Amino acid sequence: MREVAIAPVPLDRLGALLDPQRAQRLAGAADRARSLFAGRTLWNVNATATGGGVAEMLLALLAYSRGAGVDARWLVLDADPEFFAITKRLHNVLHGSPGDGGPLGPAEAAHYREALAHNAESLRALVRPGDFVLLHDPQTAGLVPAAREARAACVIWRCHIGRDEQDDLTRSGWEFLRPHLGDVDALVFSRRQYAPDWVPAERLAVIPPSLDPFTAKNAELSPADVDAALRRAALVLAPKDHGSLRFRRRDGSWGTVRPHRDLTLDTGPVDAESRLVLQISRWDHLKDMGGVLRAFADHLPDLPRDTHLVLAGPDVTGVGDDPEGAQVLAECRAQWGCLPAEARRRAHLVCLPMDDIDENAHLVNALQRRAAVVVQKSLVEGFGLTVTEPMWKARPVVASAVGGINDQVVHGRSGLLVRDPTDLDAFAAAVRDLLVDEEYARRLGTGARERVRDLFLGDRHLVQYGDLFERL
Repeated sequence: MREVAIAPVPLDRLGALLDPQRAQRLAGAADRARSLFAGRTLWNVNATATGGGVAEMLLALLAYSRGAGVDARWLVLDADPEFFAITKRLHNVLHGSPGDGGPLGPAEAAHYREALAHNAESLRALVRPGDFVLLHDPQTAGLVPAAREARAACVIWRCHIGRDEQDDLTRSGWEFLRPHLGDVDALVFSRRQYAPDWVPAERLAVIPPSLDPFTAKNAELSPADVDAALRRAALVLAPKDHGSLRFRRRDGSWGTVRPHRDLTLDTGPVDAESRLVLQISRWDHLKDMGGVLRAFADHLPDLPRDTHLVLAGPDVTGVGDDPEGAQVLAECRAQWGCLPAEARRRAHLVCLPMDDIDENAHLVNALQRRAAVVVQKSLVEGFGLTVTEPMWKARPVVASAVGGINDQVVHGRSGLLVRDPTDLDAFAAAVRDLLVDEEYARRLGTGARERVRDLFLGDRHLVQYGDLFERL
């Protein structure tokens, strides 16, 4: 395994956004954490340092933890493609989807254990008696015994995915993982409904995700800076000669948006006068990018003529733990190629660079702030940071009423929910309503930002983890 370097960030930066009572509660939690972790390390282990919401949350939460005086560290697994194919299959079945349809039998279980064996050696060499180990998602469940052998004071497994209703597929995934999880002190889920029925109540904790408003992905940007970034990246034909190309990196230094020419596949940049309907997510069947593209094309006559669709995801070569991405992207490109000419002209597939994760985040920020409507038409969703992010930017959101999105969006107050994620007519109608009624869209955007401020900033997340550590 390799360790990800994390620069400490003072808690005061986050506290400045909070009312006095919340800021005081955060400061008190930090004082207790410093005392609890004196002489200890809090080790976090996950599958990747780039791509996806888990990596983004770890970066922010551990930076604040270090800023509060806790020795919080981050390790990333080293494993082969077959291991990640198996864990992607696990990811899908825990969402109730067959994924690639492959087995999760004895051979897969054996390879899972073998691939984690040398990671376990690394963990045993690093963890000292009394340390805490926080393992994230299915890829790391097999490291529980190694953490115990290292005499960690507490071993916690955090699952960021799940499905409200259990079925035979989800149960097969949980049965694959269950032998590895019998000796953990706590199991943490984003929603109580995600926990399988064999998890003891006394070991169950519910901690929803959060976002950090100061990262490159969420920091405030002026309209001119948005235009400058999207123009330089050749995503939007924005006006020239105004706005800054600079962005703040996670280590505190400054970066500059590089010129790009090939981020938009098969089409050119969006016209400056056009309004954007945007979905940003991984190239994953469960995100239903193809369904968004089909709904847009089928209902194009119902939408204002200046509406363009942007489907944006990561450069698939830069996300090592998701072998499905290249396939989904190829399917979307083939689908786009079969659309009528006008739909092709107004639908854009974008692959954002992953070689500079801070620039990637800045471009996501700019796209979300440029969007007239942000959508997330997931078929299943553990918790959608790609919903929380535009909500924080006061953008109106249309999302599927699945999983954790139901906790984020209050229909008609902080966004619009589509009850059936496969109902393309209802989805397109919701998008149209926001495009034709700009006052309604502004009202929902204001409600969205307030809801994120109330429930989904990092102070709540950190305090909940602190309470859990104290209890354990």
